[in-house]
Formats: sequence, structure tokens, C-alpha cells
Amino acid sequence: MIAQFSKVLLYCYILFNILITGNAFAANRHPLHVSTTDISYNKQDNKIEVICTVFTDDFETALAKQYHVKTDLTKPDMHKAMDALIKNYLNENVRLKTQKGTLALNYVGYEINREAVNVYFESSATEIPKRIDAQVSILHNLFDDQMNIVHMTVNGVRKSTKLDFPDKTVSQIF
Repeated sequence: MIAQFSKVLLYCYILFNILITGNAFAANRHPLHVSTTDISYNKQDNKIEVICTVFTDDFETALAKQYHVKTDLTKPDMHKAMDALIKNYLNENVRLKTQKGTLALNYVGYEINREAVNVYFESSATEIPKRIDAQVSILHNLFDDQMNIVHMTVNGVRKSTKLDFPDKTVSQIF
């Protein structure tokens, strides 16, 4: 339910900005700072898969602030450079731990999805987690009103949590 609400909220925000300003992301018009992190156990591959979704303009600003470089996630000729920044940024701001210890997340890549960026990670093969501890601090370096919604799914059981800045940790037992 929270997942559906957050997606509806995201799309309402985008529609509102388009109708009011004629531009989905006019400068300084973000009334809502939100990201979603979907953490799912894929029992076919025995891996934990992570998808982080962030507004493109906010993410570019956070990367530029963190690394002091020009960013553009939409330009194909900058894709390789952006891969390196995104991988480093999210490895610092998304950390997972199961009963077996801290999980190393392997960066798979990113893609632009309308006004947002989807970033993909996966773990190496691991057993079904009984507990997942997540530390998510996406865009904490940019906004003091940041909201990170974290969804965890194991064996078809989905649990969701909303983390309001400065909160960044969540634990779920499955």
C-alpha cells in the first residue's frame, strides 16, 4: 500500500509541476524530496537485488555537490563517467546487512525513466535472508527534508518503511 501511495504521490507531483509551470522540473520548485529503494530477494538466482529510484535533477545535484564535477545523467557521452559517480555515491549511501554479515553490492547500471533515474545493484549469491538491515541516506547531503522509502521483499512478503531525514536505518525480519 505504501508503495502504491508513493508512486501515486510521485506522479501527482510531476503532473502538478507540468500543469503549473509547464516544466516538470522548474528550478527550485521541488516541494517534495523523495527516493525509493526496492530491496528484493530473487530466489531463482539466490541474490538480493536493489533498485534505487531518484528524481534525475536532484540526483545530478547531489552527485555534483559530493564530487565537485559537472553531471548530466541524460547525455550518452557522459554515461561512463556518471556510472563511476553513481556507483561510488550509492555504495556510500546504501548499505545492507543480513544474518551472514554486510553484503557487497555489485553495481549493474542505471537508466533514465521519465523524470527519474533507476539504479540497479545486486549481491553475490546468498541464502534467503531472515533479517535485512538497511542503511539508506540517499540525498541526505542535499536536503534536510529528504524522505527515503524502503521496500523489502523476501519470499513474496513485502515490508515498507519511510525514513525521514535524518533517519537512515531500517531492519526487517522475515
